[in-house]
Amino acid sequence: MTNKSAFLPSDILLPDFCSDKDKMEKYAVIACDQFTSEPEYWEKAKEIINGYPSALDMILPEVYLDKTDSMIGTIHIKMEEYEKEYLSKADHGMIYCERTLPSNGRVRHGIIGMIDLNDFEYTKGSSAPIRSSEATVVERIPPRVKVRRGALLEIPHVMVFYDDESDGLMKDLRDKKDGFVKLYDFDLMQGSGNIKGYGLDRDTISFIQRYLKENCVKDGLLFTVGDGNHSLASAKAYYEEMKSKYGKKADDMPCRYALVEIVNIHDEAIEFEPIYRLVKNKTPDEFIKELSEKLDIGYEPTENCFRYDIISDGKTKTVYVNEPKTTLPVAELQAFLDGGDYKIDYIHGLDSINALSSGGNIGIIFEGMKKSELFPAVINDGALPRKTFSMGEAKDKRFYLEARKIK
Repeated sequence: MTNKSAFLPSDILLPDFCSDKDKMEKYAVIACDQFTSEPEYWEKAKEIINGYPSALDMILPEVYLDKTDSMIGTIHIKMEEYEKEYLSKADHGMIYCERTLPSNGRVRHGIIGMIDLNDFEYTKGSSAPIRSSEATVVERIPPRVKVRRGALLEIPHVMVFYDDESDGLMKDLRDKKDGFVKLYDFDLMQGSGNIKGYGLDRDTISFIQRYLKENCVKDGLLFTVGDGNHSLASAKAYYEEMKSKYGKKADDMPCRYALVEIVNIHDEAIEFEPIYRLVKNKTPDEFIKELSEKLDIGYEPTENCFRYDIISDGKTKTVYVNEPKTTLPVAELQAFLDGGDYKIDYIHGLDSINALSSGGNIGIIFEGMKKSELFPAVINDGALPRKTFSMGEAKDKRFYLEARKIK
């Protein structure tokens, strides 16, 4: 890494009414990629907001992706209106935040600042200091770029991880938080827990930057994206458009940067759960036969192998892939599935995969990725397969709250 910091203070915009808990509950809304099959969640959000100022006016929930073209113009107009009427620049370049999660009652600790998109790459095999954690589906980028193109503001839900087993950085901030300026403290709508934010001074920001550089860089990797992979990839794609159009002038454009929240992968509130595979067009015997044609499989464990339980109609067949080429069982399996004609679904939870593995469907169960394996896997394998892990429940996801001007 160069001498410059990969995590920077920013001109963060917050609502003028941060001290009003009721208004803030209406203002903050959950990440756009949640409840995509539950439009009733978003309709309920509109009822709660009831005409009050809300970030919902400035985002495109994915449940409405089919209305992208008709909504973008209104979103851009609302951004201009909000920047004039409701948002003000915070007196702090970074914000320390504590989010109480509804799923487990634990507190997730984060710091909001910005990254330089020149330091970020979402292509597999990148050696950039900031990398995607999962394979990017390129087709998902254009609708998001459409929103960003012409937008005055970004209101991000991107969360990036750093690797600090000692948790020294957040321990320091927790110990000092009573001396920080509390910017907001309110409950999030629809039972999504509580959020508190504290403004950080220059000395603390310098400490954060120094600590990250000295303690958290692993084989050139400082951050990997934990949530919002496609949103950050879209920000990068838009910035690349500006570089192609304006050349070196793009270096001085605010769209060169992106606002994110950084979180320690070892935070006790972060929990990883596996996402299992459901194959809809093979019997267990057909699948195992095809697996054996491509990989070295056996029926007893060896010193270096991955285990897969293939279930169907309440019966389980176990196979072991010997001498795997990847770091994680899910990566080895997904590489195999991608090379064949398989109809796949991605299933959360053992109860669900067992219930769905019948009537011609087979479920494939494997050991999930541990938190401690994320950074080594990204370093060794590049971006992981899409749907490698799930991080908490939907209501634990980040809410839109802070904003930044990008033009």
